[in-house]
Amino acid sequence: MLFLCKIMVRYQPEEGSKFMIRVSGIKITLDQDEAAIKRELLTKLKIKEKELVEYSIFKCSVDARKKDNVFFVYTIDAVINNEDKILKRFARDKDVSSSPDLNYEYTKPGDIPLKNRPVIIGTGPAGLFAGLILAVMGYRPLLLERGSDVDTRTEAVRTFWKTGKLDTECNVQFGEGGAGTFSDGKLTTLIRDLRCRKVLEEMVAAGAPAEILYAHKPHVGTDVLREVVKNIRQRIISLGGDVCFNTKVTDIKVEQGVVTGVEFNGEAFIDTEVVLLAVGHSARDTFKMLYDKGIRITPKAFSIGVRIEHPQELINQAQYKQFAHHSKLGPAEYKLSYHSPSGRSAYTFCMCPGGLVVAAASEEGGVVTNGMSEHARNANNANSALLVGVTPADYGSEHPLAGVEFQRQWERKAFELAGANYHAPAQLVGDFLLDRPSEKIGHVEPSYRKGITLAELKHCLPPYVVETLREAILDFDKKLKGFAISDAVLTGVETRSSSPVRIERNEQRQSNIIGLYPAGEGAGYAGGIVSAAVDGIRVAEAIIAKYKPLGDGTYV
Repeated sequence: MLFLCKIMVRYQPEEGSKFMIRVSGIKITLDQDEAAIKRELLTKLKIKEKELVEYSIFKCSVDARKKDNVFFVYTIDAVINNEDKILKRFARDKDVSSSPDLNYEYTKPGDIPLKNRPVIIGTGPAGLFAGLILAVMGYRPLLLERGSDVDTRTEAVRTFWKTGKLDTECNVQFGEGGAGTFSDGKLTTLIRDLRCRKVLEEMVAAGAPAEILYAHKPHVGTDVLREVVKNIRQRIISLGGDVCFNTKVTDIKVEQGVVTGVEFNGEAFIDTEVVLLAVGHSARDTFKMLYDKGIRITPKAFSIGVRIEHPQELINQAQYKQFAHHSKLGPAEYKLSYHSPSGRSAYTFCMCPGGLVVAAASEEGGVVTNGMSEHARNANNANSALLVGVTPADYGSEHPLAGVEFQRQWERKAFELAGANYHAPAQLVGDFLLDRPSEKIGHVEPSYRKGITLAELKHCLPPYVVETLREAILDFDKKLKGFAISDAVLTGVETRSSSPVRIERNEQRQSNIIGLYPAGEGAGYAGGIVSAAVDGIRVAEAIIAKYKPLGDGTYV
């Protein structure tokens, strides 16, 4: 497996330099120093030191597939004298190539005048990055967020975790930064898009560690991410945008199929002909409002299950063996999948090394779990979502919002099962596999701060999910030794893996209502911080391509 590289980078290119050659497959042992990178680069290219002008690390990972030989693997971008000669020499070597241009190119503005500022609903990754791009381009966007700023939100979340007093407008799901703010802050994505680099660069500019630009599995942690979010907001404002908190959009005004404005907090109104909808995957009341307005929504597949907790030391030992305590290796991760003979699939998701299982409800009377890590990832336990895919055929209805009701059904069962006080139902893995109640916690102390109630999880999950989870746990134990230890803790339920709906849009990123642009995870077009941010950028580009800026049009 490949894991995050924690090595520091000290040799960086001068500002304005353009890399010409990319070299991959540079391998360094754990005990070699950073100077070995340069030595291996020179050896790989068969050049002398004086021919190397400068270099920088583009990507770094840890290869632990051979447990007796763990090493770092680098991809290096380098400026070299006589680059053309080198490229010809290595024309057949897949590890040597020209470096691609990763600079972000801003979209050329269209020519349709805007009468009003574009409005962005939601300040998760999609909303923030759409707002940033629009602000840079002179469109002076107005961002409306139903929850509070990230500092106020953090206090509201802590209060809920301590007392059980839930603020349904400001919680782990709603507020500045979106649901990802209280997570591990993972920045991995399966999409291949140059905009991903733009997202990472803007996050570094906003205070994220520079290592996210080259780490194979970058993360920032919830503590750092909160500061990044604030800094992006402040930059949007400095560029002429505005951000309003505690401002819940309660209606979108439509005349003859065209957006004319938005209502917020049930009373105030803003004129606008452009609305970017980035509400997140848990804005259930907003989904209903949109459906009632005639906006096309279809049900979408997602996944449900539990959180599984192991000692982080167990995961380190399983992945790194004798190197588990090496100073250059951070806490180990895993990513596992299983395909059942039944046709169902299970997988681990949002794995949080050295993290916590957290209460993530956004509605009264439901239990929702999620995982969270700080940047240091130094808590005792590792946790991950352990999920099974469900499809609209499982929802019991063909209604576009049937997936929402399906989520609610199991969240409410978990709430009642654990005592109706926001404790979470939990069961030891050994007992879950043997289909018996757990009588007491073992060596793994649950991290769910509100408290757990020992219960049989089969009472708050569909039977086919329970059966597939049992099969998957045994399968994963073959791939990761110790995964099925009897004392590992399962905490239920995790239902917010992704949006249960898709808000339809055309090739111009516009819904069936002219001027309404669905974006991000809530609209069904993303699945994580980076992919949501990228989708927000794409939608912003569609708006830019159509309309003139409101400002002076200057941009960088």
